[in-house]
Amino acid sequence: MITILLLGPSLGAVSGVSTHLNQLLQSTLPQEFRFVHFQVGSEGRAESMSAKLWRFLSSPVQFIAALLKERPTIVHLNTSLEPKSYWRDIVYLAIAKLMGKKVLYQVHGGALPQQFFEGQPLRTALLRTVLRSADGVLLLAEEELEAYQRFEPALKLEVVPNAIDIGPDVAVRAAPDVAPLAVAYVGRLAENKGIFEIVDAVAIAASAGTVLRLVIAGGGPDEMRLRALVTARGLDGIVTFAGAVFGAQKAAVWRDADVFAFPTYHREGLPYSLLESMAARTVPLICAVGAIPDVMQDGVHGLFVAPQASEQLAEAIMRLDRDRACLRRMGAACRARAVEHYSVERLAADFRRAYRGLLR
Repeated sequence: MITILLLGPSLGAVSGVSTHLNQLLQSTLPQEFRFVHFQVGSEGRAESMSAKLWRFLSSPVQFIAALLKERPTIVHLNTSLEPKSYWRDIVYLAIAKLMGKKVLYQVHGGALPQQFFEGQPLRTALLRTVLRSADGVLLLAEEELEAYQRFEPALKLEVVPNAIDIGPDVAVRAAPDVAPLAVAYVGRLAENKGIFEIVDAVAIAASAGTVLRLVIAGGGPDEMRLRALVTARGLDGIVTFAGAVFGAQKAAVWRDADVFAFPTYHREGLPYSLLESMAARTVPLICAVGAIPDVMQDGVHGLFVAPQASEQLAEAIMRLDRDRACLRRMGAACRARAVEHYSVERLAADFRRAYRGLLR
């Protein structure tokens, strides 16, 4: 059986990459490939500065030991075009190639390559060398594919979108035409996710007579500022903070929501929250960044809004409140799209092909 050394954060960390690794390990792929997880990075660790320094120095040695012990054919490196990940993972890539391993270099978002070291020709040349040294480069979005092809035409590129456990279909809500519109946000409470614009939009819609409620699920650095804004806007009776949610709690948030408000202007890859909302028939109001336009079509599966545009977001909320039939049609289209294109079964098939392709 072919052994694959899978590099990434702790399998128990709250991270998109950890979710991805667990999906691979829990799919049908282990029936054909032997996976060995090698933990890199700080996610999922509670470290002092001295422990972090020791990990930084010792991890490459431990990686060499793992290569010698496990004798993998393929090293599957999960990284991103963000400075911390990029510089750290160059070391693992170089060691793997020096030891004769095939390397699958999977990029989980971050900057486009033309922008990463813009105005720095030597570092840009190094990035080209790094990407060319991989035996295959996997990306999340068509936008990324086009950018990487322009950056270095010789690269062996493929788009493999994220996937989710689709789960059972939700029941149609009992009184969708008369109940308050249920809006949800699920994600990190950080300003660049558009969370302040969501609160402003809810305030605008409520002042215009729209009856709605908002559930905010997640935690993050801007939570206290967000709570203060909710109180300042007089929305304490409309907005509920659910904290971080997982498993059945998260499923309940999606089940009870009509709309997923996610006006992010962060450089997203492919948010799991978008796929989860669509599988639950929860219609997204979202910005067209990263891989999001690959997943959903404006007016079919949800509505695109401009970044940092609270009034436009409020208009979208009020439009769906007024037209519940449209909301239901979009919800059905979301569910169908998720089932057809974003299941773990499809993900396993993509990686089966990618791994086999490296062995030819």
